[in-house]
Order: sequence, then structure tokens, then C-alpha cells
Amino acid sequence: MSPKREIAFTLNGVPTRASVSPELSALALIREVLGLTGTKLGCGEGECGACTILVDGRSVNSCLMFALDCEGRSLVTIEGLAADPLGARIEQAFVEAGAVQCGFCTPGMVVQAHNLLTAHPHPTREQIRRGIEGNLCRCTGYFKIVEAIERAAGAQE
Repeated sequence: MSPKREIAFTLNGVPTRASVSPELSALALIREVLGLTGTKLGCGEGECGACTILVDGRSVNSCLMFALDCEGRSLVTIEGLAADPLGARIEQAFVEAGAVQCGFCTPGMVVQAHNLLTAHPHPTREQIRRGIEGNLCRCTGYFKIVEAIERAAGAQE
């Protein structure tokens, strides 16, 4: 086992320190070390989007990021979006649109929607589809997810 290194970063607005080994992923840091289990492990290969977080304001598949790369950065997980007005609006829109079935993909979808609406506050339906294309859902067929993101964008008026 490799020696651990102390890192400092901001997690959901809170200065955070952790001792991590070089091979630990950001996802494992978030879930296993820090106990925030909203971010999900899906494929572990950056293909499904279940592990999406925001790093310095941009969406990232946390399963592909080393924990050491969190040093000095700002991370936001699904838990952190509840305190963000846009995040809360997106979460509410997902509930209102019924965009949740099993719920496994939902945290990653909400985080990705936040990333999309931050960059494009009034996206077209095509921009929404393109914006979430890296996030897989096996239950909903995406219609209600797209509708939820449209609702959240409309609520920004």
C-alpha cells in the first residue's frame, strides 16, 4: 500500500482535509472516507455519469479523478446542491416532473443539469439532451428528465 498524503480542499462550501493514498479515486474519497453517499458508483469507467460532481464549477466523473487531484479545489456533490438556489430548483423540478424512478442516476443527472443550466440558463430541448448525454438512465426513457430540466430553466425567469 502506498503512503498516504494529506490534502486540503473545499467540499460543499466547507474547508476539508483528508489523508488519502495515491490510488484512491475522488469518488471513493467522497463516499468511503467522507461518508457522502449521494454520489453513486455505477460503471467505474466514466461511462454512466452516476458519479458526477462539480469540480471548480465544472462537471466531472469522480470515478475517473484521483483524490489527490482534489487538492486546492472546490468540489460540490449532490448533497451540496440543496443549499444552492439553482440546485434546489432542479431538485424540485425533478420531483414535480416525476423524473425519478429507481433514483440511482438522479444525483448525477441533477448535478449535470446544474452544470448545463449554469452555462446555458435557457437551453433548447436539444441542448438539454446533449447536456445530459453522458448520464445514463435505465428507467425513465429521459422524457421526464428533460421535462424537469426545462421546468428548472423556466423557473429561472
